[in-house]
Parts: sequence; C-alpha cells; structure tokens
Amino acid sequence: MKKGLKKQIISGLFWKFGERILAQGVSFAVSMVLARMLLPEEYGIVALVLVFINLANVLVTNGLGETLIQKPNAKQSDFSTMFFCSLFLSIIIYGLLFVLAPFIAKFYENEQLVLVLRVLGLQVPLSSINTIQQAYVSKHMMFKKFFYSTLGGTIISGLIGILLAYRGAGIWALVVQYMTNTIMNTGILFLTVKWRPTLEFDRKSAKTLLSFGWKLVTAQFMNQMYVELKNLFIGKVYTPSDLASYNKGEQFPSVLVMNINSSISSVLFPAMSIANQEKGKLKELTRQSIMMSSYVVFPIVIGLMIVAEPMIRLLLTEKWMSCVPFLQISCLFWMFQPSQTANVQAIKAAGRGDICLKLEMIKKTIGIILLIIAIQISPLAVAIMNAVFAGISALLNIIPNRKLIDYGIGEQIKDILPSLILSVIMYFIVSPITRLGYSDIVTILLQIVLGIFIYIAGSLILKVEAFTYIMNLVKKNKKLSKGDNIW
Repeated sequence: MKKGLKKQIISGLFWKFGERILAQGVSFAVSMVLARMLLPEEYGIVALVLVFINLANVLVTNGLGETLIQKPNAKQSDFSTMFFCSLFLSIIIYGLLFVLAPFIAKFYENEQLVLVLRVLGLQVPLSSINTIQQAYVSKHMMFKKFFYSTLGGTIISGLIGILLAYRGAGIWALVVQYMTNTIMNTGILFLTVKWRPTLEFDRKSAKTLLSFGWKLVTAQFMNQMYVELKNLFIGKVYTPSDLASYNKGEQFPSVLVMNINSSISSVLFPAMSIANQEKGKLKELTRQSIMMSSYVVFPIVIGLMIVAEPMIRLLLTEKWMSCVPFLQISCLFWMFQPSQTANVQAIKAAGRGDICLKLEMIKKTIGIILLIIAIQISPLAVAIMNAVFAGISALLNIIPNRKLIDYGIGEQIKDILPSLILSVIMYFIVSPITRLGYSDIVTILLQIVLGIFIYIAGSLILKVEAFTYIMNLVKKNKKLSKGDNIW
C-alpha cells in the first residue's frame, strides 16, 4: 500500500468517525430538546411522512452515487451525466408525492399530512444534488468535507428547529429543521467542493452506470421498505402518538449500539476479507468481533433498560413516559446485533454472497409474517415481535458459519455467555435503586456508577477474555500514539 494512500485512509477514518459521532450526538441532543417542547402527536405525523421521503430518497440517492464511486477513472462527464439522471428522476418522484399526498392523507385519516408531505418532499430533489456531491467527495477521499457539511447542517438546523418550537411553531419546527439540514448540507458541500455539473450527457455512460446502479437501488429499496413497514402499519392501525412512542423508544439504544457495533466491525471486516483463505484466521477474527462488541453492547443495553423510566422522565418529561416499554424492549432487539453483524460479515468475507441473499429472503419472509401477526395485537406487540425476530435472525446467521469457518451456535454462545451473565447480575443488583425514592438524576448517576463498578470488577474476577483483549488493544494504542510505526 502506498504511503500517500495510507495517510488518506487514516485521515478518512478519523474525519468520518468524527462526523458520525459528533453529528449524531448533536442531532440526539436537539431531538431531546424538541421532544420536551413538542407533542408526541406532532412527532408521529412527521415520522409517518418520513417513511415516504426515505423510500423516495432510496430511489434517487442509493445506488446512483455508488456506481460513480465504484467505476474506475470516473470522468467529469460521468458525474454530470448521473447528476442529470438523478435530478430528472427526483423531479418525477416529487411530482408523484405531490399528487399522491391527498390520497395518503385520506388513507391515514389526517389532513395535516398533505402540506407536510409536499413540503418535506422537496428534500428529494435536494438529495439528488447532494448524492452526486457526496459521490465526488468519497471518490476523491475528501472526508473532511463531510465532517463540516454534516456537522454544520446539523447544528444550524437544530438551532432553528428549537427556536421555532419555542415560538410555538409546533409540527413545522420539525419540518423546517429537516429541510434546513438538507439545504445546509448541500450548500456547504457546494461551497467547499470544487466540482460543478457541466452541460454534458453521455448516453453510453448513462446506460453503463444505470445498468449497474438499478440493481443496487432495487435491493436497497426492498430493504428500506421492510424497515419502514412497521411505521406504515402502526401509523395506519393506531395513532400518531403510538408511532411517536415507538420511534422515540427505539432511538435511544439504536444511537448507541449502531455507533459501537459499526465502529468495531468496520475495523475488523477488512482483516476478515484478507483472511478469507484461512479458515482458522477468519474464525478467530469473527470471535474477536462478537466477543468485543457483545462485551461492550450488553451492559449498555441492559443499563438502558434499568434507567429507562427516570431517564425518560428527566430528559423528555412525563408526556413521553409511554415510550419507556418500547425503549426497554428495543434494548432486547439491539442485544442481538453484534452477533448478526459479525456472522454476516464472516459469510461475505468467505465469498458466499449467495448465502447472504438466501438468508435475507428467509429472514424478511419471517419478519413480515411476525409483523402481520403483531400489528393486530398492539404497537407493543410489534416491538416484542421485532425483538423475537432479531433473535431468530441471529440464529439463522450463525448456521452457515458452522461449515464455513467451523464456528457454530454452541461455541458462539460460550463466547458471549460471560458478558451476558455479568450484565444480568448487574441488572438485578442495580435495578432496586429505582425504588429508593431519590431524584431522577441521583438515581441515574448511582445506577451508572454502581453498574460500571460491578461489570468491570466481575470482568477482572472472572478474567473475561473480551475484557483482557480490549485492555491489550488500549495498551497497544498508547504505544502507537507515542510514535511507533503502525505499518
């Protein structure tokens, strides 16, 4: 690997990780402030509208930009061609959303959806511009640009949303916040990135790029559609408040676990790909990924379950207490993610994309059946079924690896069991603090401090392998930070 490329990769990882952590942190803080000022019903209406916006954005943004990134030696004409293709497609899709808005509002029996959908729908053409900008930035590994555009858009839009909510704008505080975020993100990239579309359209290039891109778009649309089905069903069968409680409950564990899980897996997956010819090495890397992520994730999600009630009351006030059970059940769902991610990556690293496709088809079929059953019971039943589905998916993902890398269910359970046992012990010792009658903030602080002490002390006493491995990584990182050559 060339020295210049090494620096680009290290720099890219630094700025991309910084963008993810800071932007999501700011976004989460803003959402907490807005949740205290707005009603759950207002959040529910926007959440329902975003289902259609997210699906539309998949058709416009996902896949088209990736074709430019993956194409060797992509030229200015290629970027301009895809820019006009994306823009043209986005205008058509926005036109459909505009026309269908009254019918969607009638279906959900909520007239507010018409104007909200038509305004938020403007994100689609804006995103079509942004996706080509992002493809150019990624292609040239200028990830520092992402850091400034994403963080700038998040902070400015958050402040505007909070100001409007304070002045009584209600649901439009959320609408303006989302729109401002997209506008600022696109505008900052426009000012900081030199690329501009030119009046070039290469039909041959369009045919080549679109023939590859439509497959990615279709696959990602199907996946996004499955993800959004829960929101569509809850929004139709129940109330916007139910949908808001469901989404807000999911938000807390998802923000934490997704960042932790993706950070660990993004470091180990390239090594897995290199080791795909060595079954023993690939197995060991998969074990490390599962043990490390489970060791970190288990106490976090169990801890969230413990502090859920006082935390929601403190951060969001009493009006959001209905999201507490959704948060606690969502924690069970996210407990299975480290295993799911690591096993799927091992299958991919072994070069068996066909198995991944078959697994996805089986899992999606099971998930839809469970969702259809649960939606007839209650929104809480949907959350419970989602957690059950995560457990089933985790088991299905393990099965192929019994043959591929000789790493089956029994061995994987044995590897995560110490972390699970310690987390459960922590739960039973720390939970009773909630009933002692202290203020919410004192209760939360006591539970966090005692929980951390129990978990680390237990790790030292039981000599948990994952804990030892993480400590060794920390020591090595300290040595590297002192100037040792990492290459």
